[in-house]
Amino acid sequence: YVMLLTLSPYTPRYRDRVSPPGVMIRPYLNGFTIAFNVSQPSTWQPYVDSMHHFLAAYDDKVQEEKNIECVPGQYFIQGGAESEEKKSCQFKRSLLQNCSGIEDPTFGYSRGQPCILLKMNRIIGYRPGAGVPVSVDCKVQKGNESDLRSVDFYPGNGTFDLMYYPYYGKFTHVNYTSPLVAMHFTDVKRNFSVPIQCSLNGKGIINDLNSDRFLGRIIFILRIGK
Repeated sequence: YVMLLTLSPYTPRYRDRVSPPGVMIRPYLNGFTIAFNVSQPSTWQPYVDSMHHFLAAYDDKVQEEKNIECVPGQYFIQGGAESEEKKSCQFKRSLLQNCSGIEDPTFGYSRGQPCILLKMNRIIGYRPGAGVPVSVDCKVQKGNESDLRSVDFYPGNGTFDLMYYPYYGKFTHVNYTSPLVAMHFTDVKRNFSVPIQCSLNGKGIINDLNSDRFLGRIIFILRIGK
């Protein structure tokens, strides 16, 4: 009990061997297969609803009320006492452009061009990329590369800006919203299961460990019918 009293509820005692981040996608409803028919709204509406629900915390007005504008391209290092509440940088859903759900409330699903969001797992104190923003790319995981002909990334060229790091933990970083990269699959082979791998790229990132399919990458299947 005395030893437990020496532990901080805010940060881990030892952070010299922080693992590289894993990743996750949204929408995530029925495992890692996103399958729907464009002509049948009932098949893609659940994905759309899930996206709107997830992005509610990223609404521009919500972010403007709770968080601050930060300087892009550099880590947001905050001093002060360990228990002091930390400020969070704004990540507005409008940054996701065609995948924000603002101009196109169906996130492209009604046209067979679905948007999928990628987020890194939170790690207290971690500064990804060693000073250079981590980027995302996607490719066909196994099979014909021509099955995936076009992907657009938002914001910008699909990077996680440094200003959203480091993360200070849920007790003090109360309004923190994880940065996202939106992947807009604008041209995928129809009526066919296309396995896709999206990976993080940057210094210190591990994305090729066969024993962990979520470490620095994620694999999912797109099956888009007419």
